[in-house]
Amino acid sequence: MTDRSIRSLTNLQKSASTARVLNLLKVGQDHGHTEEWAAAPMFQHRMLNRALILKHRLRRDEIDMFRVRRHVATKIILPIDERDLRAGGRFLFVDQIGFDRALEQTLGIGIGHPDRRVLGLIADLPGFDPFLLREQLRRHGVQPAPCYFAVSAADMTSMDMFVQEEILPLVRLSLGGAEMPGDGNPVARLASKILSSTAEGDLLMLGKTLHLQPDEYEEGIFSWKGFLYYKWALRSVIGDVGSVAEAVRTVRPHGRATSEQKVDIDRCRRVLKARMVETCDDAASMLRVYDNAFRRLTTEGNPAAFRDFLLEAPLLFWRLGEQLGAIQHIVSFWRYRFSARRTPPDAMELLDLLGDFENSLAAREDPDSVNLAA
Repeated sequence: MTDRSIRSLTNLQKSASTARVLNLLKVGQDHGHTEEWAAAPMFQHRMLNRALILKHRLRRDEIDMFRVRRHVATKIILPIDERDLRAGGRFLFVDQIGFDRALEQTLGIGIGHPDRRVLGLIADLPGFDPFLLREQLRRHGVQPAPCYFAVSAADMTSMDMFVQEEILPLVRLSLGGAEMPGDGNPVARLASKILSSTAEGDLLMLGKTLHLQPDEYEEGIFSWKGFLYYKWALRSVIGDVGSVAEAVRTVRPHGRATSEQKVDIDRCRRVLKARMVETCDDAASMLRVYDNAFRRLTTEGNPAAFRDFLLEAPLLFWRLGEQLGAIQHIVSFWRYRFSARRTPPDAMELLDLLGDFENSLAAREDPDSVNLAA
C-alpha cells in the first residue's frame, strides 16, 4: 500500500526519533558507515532497517483492518526513495489482517524470521522511548547497536538517581528499621537491579512475598520500570509542555491563508491545547495509582495493594506510555519544526501538523478502561 499522508512525514526525514517515531532511516544515514551499525543492526533486512516505524492512532476507516478492536497500531513505512520521502512509500500495520502474508510478499520475511519477532516486540510497547525500547529488546535477547538508542550518559545518571530516590522507602522497609550498612549503598544496588534487564536477588524475594507467578512478576516488574521511567519523563517534560501549549495557542501560518483555513487553524489550536492539558492530567492520575500502591506497601505494610498494582501494571503501562509518548512527540517535533533555522509552515502544512497532533491525543472510547480512582 502507498502512504497517502506522506507529506506530513517529509519533515521527519532529517529529524531524530521521538517517542512515537522510530526513524531508522536517519539512524542509517548517521551511522551506516560505522562498524557497530553493521555488526548489530536492529533488523536484518536492509529495507526494514531503514524504515520509519510509527505509533499511529487509527482513523475510523482503518479500525476494520484489525481483527481485534484497537486505537493505536504500529505502522511500518518503507520509503520508495530514501533521499526524498515526497516520492512516497509502502506501508503496513503490524498485526493487521493478512500482515504476515503481506510481509512475506513485500520483504520475503516469513513468520519464523528474526525480524518478525523484533517487530512483535516493538509492537508490544506503547512507544519508542529509547530506554524502554532497549530494555524490551534486551530482555528478549535482542541487542542492537547503541546507536539505535539515543540515551545520553546524563539521562542515564538522572534516571538512576530518580529511581534511587523513589525506591528509598522500599529499601528502608526491607531493612526492618535497622541502620543502613556502611559498606556499599543498598539503595543504589536495588536501583541497579530494577534498571537491569533481569529480576534477581532482592527483587525475586519481593515476587515471592507478593505471591506472583514468575511470568506475572516479570511483566509486572518491567511495567513498574516503565512507570518509574514515565514518572521521570513527565517531570522532565512538564515545563516544555506549557511552553509548547502556549506556542500552539499563538502559532500563525507562513504566508497567506484562506478564510476557511484560518477558521480551521483556530479550531485546531484550541482543541490541541486543551487536549495537551487533559492528557497530562490523565497521565498524572495514572501515576497516582502507582504512588498510592507503593505508599501502601512501604508505609502501611500492605503488600496486597502493590501486588494488585503489578497485576494491572501492564495495561496501565501501555495506556500511560501511549499518552506520554504522544505528548513527548509533540514537544520534541514542535521544537524541531519551529526552530529558528526553519521557515514556518504554510497554512496547509500547519493544518496537517495540528491535525496529526490532535489525532494522536484523541479521546479514547475504551469500555474496559481501568478505574483510576482506586
